[in-house]
This record gives sequence, structure tokens and C-alpha cells, in this order.
Amino acid sequence: MPKRWTYSGAGVNIDDKSKAIGSLVGELRFKRSGIGSMARIPGLFASLIEFGDTYLTMATDGVGTKLLVAKELGVWNTVGIDCIAMNVNDTICVNAEPMSFVDYIAIDRPDDNLTREIGKGLERGAELSNMEIVGGEIAVLPELVNGIDLSGTCLGFVERGREVTGEGCEEGDAIVGLRSSGLHSNGFTLARKVLESSGVSLGDRLKGLSGTVGEELLRPTEIYVRQVLEINREHAVHGLVNITGGGLRNLLRMRAGLMYVIDRPVAPAPIFGIVQELGGVEDREMYQTFNMGMGFMIVMPEADAEDVAERYGNAEIVGRVEKGKGVLLEPGGIVYDKY
Repeated sequence: MPKRWTYSGAGVNIDDKSKAIGSLVGELRFKRSGIGSMARIPGLFASLIEFGDTYLTMATDGVGTKLLVAKELGVWNTVGIDCIAMNVNDTICVNAEPMSFVDYIAIDRPDDNLTREIGKGLERGAELSNMEIVGGEIAVLPELVNGIDLSGTCLGFVERGREVTGEGCEEGDAIVGLRSSGLHSNGFTLARKVLESSGVSLGDRLKGLSGTVGEELLRPTEIYVRQVLEINREHAVHGLVNITGGGLRNLLRMRAGLMYVIDRPVAPAPIFGIVQELGGVEDREMYQTFNMGMGFMIVMPEADAEDVAERYGNAEIVGRVEKGKGVLLEPGGIVYDKY
């Protein structure tokens, strides 16, 4: 019987993280007067900033411990895609179009070959997002950093009245899932600990995988920008959810007082099953740590959802919205009631 691993047991407690965020945000009380003040709407993946007839948006995120996989493999030309993806996929959650990006690299010593390879991924991510990288910073911090950390910030925009906040979600809506490319850039502390404790190396080839374990883990995060913005232009959309850290709990950012029921989850890619089996990880933990094959979700009227699922090969209807409260993973009867 394998050890029953949890994200907390691997070193990341998402409830403690939420408390830490709350304590920080609780100290941020100052409100700017004049143009550029923030729209006070809780739960958004990207902040809305008032700017005349337009909202500007800002989102920031990093790649996380996926960088340790890149380091072990010596492959750095894809993590820039992940850095871009983690930011732009949050930006489109309010129907904002990503416009500009700045990156931040903290490193223990300058390495022009390494940063060149990272730049290749950043360039590819920017191209996939139709977004320009306008600046950045490389900080050499030998006393603070052992290795490298990569993060960035995205500036976007959306016409006022076209923003999507999740407040439009209503009973009877359908939930469309867009398939992920793999683990994306979340839950790597748990995935790595499970694989390492099971004696699995990055060069191993396990049943069900198309390549090595390392190649599967390093698969870049899917960028949904062009597809989601197109869907927003052509359909009624009530809510947009990036399934990142927290997994299905991210649906709790949508309108309160509703139950978001996932009754037909997609079949997760084999890497998820491998991690779950080797680590004895329970379903509840898997679906609140990983995307489990569903990297992005769209809440919309059923007729629109059916059209999207028919039109796009990576989309399928995975759930529905009912009266109630929380998120229900119907297979297994698992309920999440706090973000």
C-alpha cells in the first residue's frame, strides 16, 4: 500500500496559502483617486483598472517548481511558454485581451546560454498570445536564490461592458471544459515528490506516456487566448475559469449561491493516473491540486455550450449549474465549499 500523498504533505498547504493571501490583502486599503482606480470586484483572476471607456487588466504569476524539472533535464526553451501562459490564461478570464508583458528572472549567477533558451520560450508564448514583451528584469541574487526563478506580469484590456466577472452565471447554464496539455504549471511539488519517492526518474518511459516522464512533465502549458477571445465574440459567456492552483476550487470564484456540478469530467491524461496510483492520492486531492485534463472552463447557456463543443475539438460539456452552493464533482460525490 503506497503512502497516501497530499499536496500539504509534499510541502504546499493551499488553505494556509489562502490565509496568507488574506492577511496581505487585508492590509491593502488605499484607493487611488482619479483615472486608474481599481474596480472592486472580488474573485477576479485579473484585476480590472478603470481607464475611460476601457478597463485595463493586470495579472502576475510564475512557473513554480516546474523549473526544477527543466534544471534536471537541462531543457530551458519551453518554460518561457509556461510563464506567459500562466499570466495570459488569467487575463482572458475577464474577457481581456493580453497586450504587453514584462518578465522577471531571479538568478544566482548570470548565464547567457540559459537566459537565451528561456527567451525562446517567452517569444513563442508571446506569439501564441498575440502579445508583445515590452521589458523585464534579470536580478542576480546569489545570497537569496539558489538556481533560478521565472515570473512575469501581463497587461491587458477590455472594452467596458464587455468584461466577464462570473456574476452572470445562472441556474441552467452549462460548463464547457477545454482540455489541457498535461499538468501545465501547477501541483509540481506533489507530482515530483510522488515520482521521486517511487523511484521514478525523469528518463523513465512508463506505460501510457508518449515519451519519457521528464518530457511529459515539461510539456508546455496550453495557451487559450485566441480560442477563448473568439468564443467570447461569438457566444454568450457568463463565466471564465482558469483551472490552475486549487483545481476545481477555482469555480468558487464565480457567482456565489450556485452549485457548479462537474458530472462528465474529461478522462485525464495518463500522467495524472500515474501520479495518483504511485502516490495513493485520493480523488478529492487530485481535483483540488491538478487540472485533471480540464485546463480552462467556460460557463455559458446550454445552446451556446453545445455549439462550442461541436465546433472546437478540445472542448466538451463537462457540467451544469444548479441552485445550491459550492462545487460538486458528481462522480464520487466530492464537494468543495471554500476557495
